Amino acid sequence: MRIMVAEYAVGEGIHEFTPEGRAMLRTLVRSFASCGHEVFYPTAGTQLDEGAGIRAEDFEESITRISKQCDAGLIIAPDEILGDLTELVEENTVNLGCPADSVRLCADKLKCTSILSQEKIPVPETIESGEYKGDYVIKPRSGCASDGIHRSVSGRLKEGFIATQFIEGEHLSVSIITGRTQLPLTVNRQLIDINNTISYKGGTVPYYCARNSEIVEIAKKALELLGCRGYAGVDIVLGDRPYVVDVNPRPTTSIIGISRVIGTEIADLILKSRFGELPHKVDVNGSFTFKKDELFRL
Repeated sequence: MRIMVAEYAVGEGIHEFTPEGRAMLRTLVRSFASCGHEVFYPTAGTQLDEGAGIRAEDFEESITRISKQCDAGLIIAPDEILGDLTELVEENTVNLGCPADSVRLCADKLKCTSILSQEKIPVPETIESGEYKGDYVIKPRSGCASDGIHRSVSGRLKEGFIATQFIEGEHLSVSIITGRTQLPLTVNRQLIDINNTISYKGGTVPYYCARNSEIVEIAKKALELLGCRGYAGVDIVLGDRPYVVDVNPRPTTSIIGISRVIGTEIADLILKSRFGELPHKVDVNGSFTFKKDELFRL
């Protein structure tokens, strides 16, 4: 098959995020190539050892052009634009990621939280406008990663921002591939730096604790409710309960470690989620820890 893998930072040449984006892109391109597929990716300059880099003057235009020539495609991009980019892929080829409508739902943090709360999924208390007082995390209503996120005890929300209750606990994520069935891959520990700002510093894959089964079941239910397919990640703070704090409808940075510890190619699982049947489980051997500021070495 001819597969397009498009990663925003590499495609747009955004140097601040290129190490993280390049590491994810390289993981996926290498895996698809190892499975015997031709892989194409838009790039503003970065070239990988495998796959064919297609020069991208405009990321959106490149996705449209490349996807028309491929049998399937997968996009990694900021959540606020991922829905529109996914729709382009859906118009031209088989989308290996979450459906565009699901992506847009996950990107709207207020709507996403409301849906999960109505279905009894533990989520932080959320304030959508006006003043707040207490221990809250202030974040864009639409967005991804840790951009614009900070901690505050009082204030008035700016337009486009929400306040979510700060939960004390372990910062984890769950990586799951969904097709006709759901295949949990790993629970991961997130390395989070919390001061006035909150920033992601890396992770450990996998992470085991006595409550892993409970954490995985919460994540599976969240993805089912939001209509996610393909590879997705659920961010969880494990306090008195596993609180879902974010849903990422796309490959996440944890895929860098997951690809190193599971006993099968991640690309094969992604393809099976769309074209075949997923296995009941994957073998996980060893562990892998990575730091965000060291990803350029990968």
